[in-house]
Amino acid sequence: MRVAFVIYEDFQVLDLTGPHEVFGYAGGYDLRTVAPAAGPVRSSGGLPVHAAHGVADLPPDGVDTLVVAGGTGVDAARRDAALAGWVADAARHARRVASVCSGVFLLGAAGLLDGRRVTTHWAREEQLRREHPEAAVDCDPIFVRDGRLWTSAGVTAGIDLALALVEDDRGRDAAHAAARELVMFLRRPGSQSQFSVPLWSRQPESDPIRAAVAAVQADPGARHAIGDLADRAGLSPRHLQRRFAAELGVPPAAYVERVRVEAARRALAEGDEPVEALARRLGFGTGETLRRVFHRRLGVAPADYRNRFRGTREHA
Repeated sequence: MRVAFVIYEDFQVLDLTGPHEVFGYAGGYDLRTVAPAAGPVRSSGGLPVHAAHGVADLPPDGVDTLVVAGGTGVDAARRDAALAGWVADAARHARRVASVCSGVFLLGAAGLLDGRRVTTHWAREEQLRREHPEAAVDCDPIFVRDGRLWTSAGVTAGIDLALALVEDDRGRDAAHAAARELVMFLRRPGSQSQFSVPLWSRQPESDPIRAAVAAVQADPGARHAIGDLADRAGLSPRHLQRRFAAELGVPPAAYVERVRVEAARRALAEGDEPVEALARRLGFGTGETLRRVFHRRLGVAPADYRNRFRGTREHA
């Protein structure tokens, strides 16, 4: 099976090397690197990578899996008519098409996003929504599959995407074997959130919202209904919701849920508190609510998440 990786000047080198190594360890793949022209291609970090093929000499009808890297150079790359045209031609023939990080914008230039559910790096979410309103943009998961189109979040999520592609081809054992070679104890499910509090949480701009946020982070399990947060901020509930969304980019309830999930994730990884007790302490109310929210956010049950981390600690 031929896998063609599309790169260009100022691509993110890990978007290429991470997935490339996964397929290499799995074995049985014919790996090709294609750029606007064959030869050395400078990555965004300055590391040159040799592209064995230019778009003029790699037939687009011979590609089984197309993987488009992201990077700061994608905005220039998507304006390259020859490159975007080759991607469109290859996509028509390929069994599946994938992008890592901002590589999704090159897929957009090739006309591949209409009506599709897609993701990208969280920092590019608003740009993707603005430029491709016809796509269903979901930047919470680390990767998304919509039929034969696969898109992933930034950098290391490309490794998870590649492992999922290997699993799709050759089964879970083959993917796990490749993950072990890469010293990855776990292939993260695509539904796992790409956000943790330090990453997705913008810094509040005003004292009232800072006060509300500080209260949530200091005690995630406390009562944090809209009225409670409004009282702490000294604002009306309606004004709080407007200010919260404007400054942090998410509604208050979503922010509280994410903080609680992050606290639960840390507690499960580091301790042995029963799930029911953990749910009560962190404001979920019941273990069933925690399980439902945790699975929706991270794609795995709390008990399974804990067991995976316990196994990692025992083998450290």
